[in-house]
Amino acid sequence: MDMPMSKPLDWVRIGIAIVGGDKREAEIARLAALAGAKVKVHGFPVPPAAIAGVEATERPDQAMAGVRFALFPMAGMKDGLLYAPHAAKPIRPDAQMLSGMAPKAHIILGHADAELKSAAAQRGIVLHEREHDRELRLSRAPSVVEGALSVIIQNTEISIHRAQVLVFGYGPIGALLGRALDGLGARVTIAARNPQQRAAAIAYGLEAVPLDGADAIAPDLDMVVNTVPHRIVERGFLAKLRAGSLVLDLASPPGGIDLDAAKSLGHRALWARGLGSRAPLTVGRCQWEGARGLIERICLDASAAS
Repeated sequence: MDMPMSKPLDWVRIGIAIVGGDKREAEIARLAALAGAKVKVHGFPVPPAAIAGVEATERPDQAMAGVRFALFPMAGMKDGLLYAPHAAKPIRPDAQMLSGMAPKAHIILGHADAELKSAAAQRGIVLHEREHDRELRLSRAPSVVEGALSVIIQNTEISIHRAQVLVFGYGPIGALLGRALDGLGARVTIAARNPQQRAAAIAYGLEAVPLDGADAIAPDLDMVVNTVPHRIVERGFLAKLRAGSLVLDLASPPGGIDLDAAKSLGHRALWARGLGSRAPLTVGRCQWEGARGLIERICLDASAAS
């Protein structure tokens, strides 16, 4: 017996706030409005010709007022603030900012800090943290890797070809980056805690070491790239690198490299957050498809339960 089809979601009744971010969020806003949602935005550059169906607000709480769904940047939070490099003022998602949301509201974002989690709990708002969503990370990985290659090229005086490169982590970004560097002729070693990840890297033709094996190869490296979103690269390892090495952190906050130590040791140390902005249309579309699917599931589940 065939199951009855779910009733399509009436997007005209959906209110969405998009707060913080960059051109990726502008594309998300365009697509959300195109789906039929009522969209209010704050904290990222809106094109001179305003996006049809999108209302830009002067303050973040105005964007959040009355909506059931809010989208915050996937780039994560730092020091209690949303990623919003183009905002006139820093955006802190506190209890006051969330207070005007509709009942049974939801916020979709990369990750939340303790203050945001507390503020959301006080209001009964459900947080959906997607920083480690594998589907999302895979879909935007090519754009992030393209951006990483650009940063490497712009900040080195050697070619990638035949360079000795150590990549920390072999998740979606680390794996694709390692293979891209290998394809350009670099001599790539992966440092990973998981033995299955190391085996996968070796199967592809890369070298691999456990995390505690990185020190042994440090003196031979030309550059180090981290993709792990927690601190694993400390001063002791950095001191073993050749002076002036490129030390690049691609991880979301809090990052994985002691960049202050790297700079004090004379290395070219960079934290390249938000590299998905290299291809904002592509990444924005990927993020919207994920958010759209989640919103549809939430609404349809609520309808089925009522």
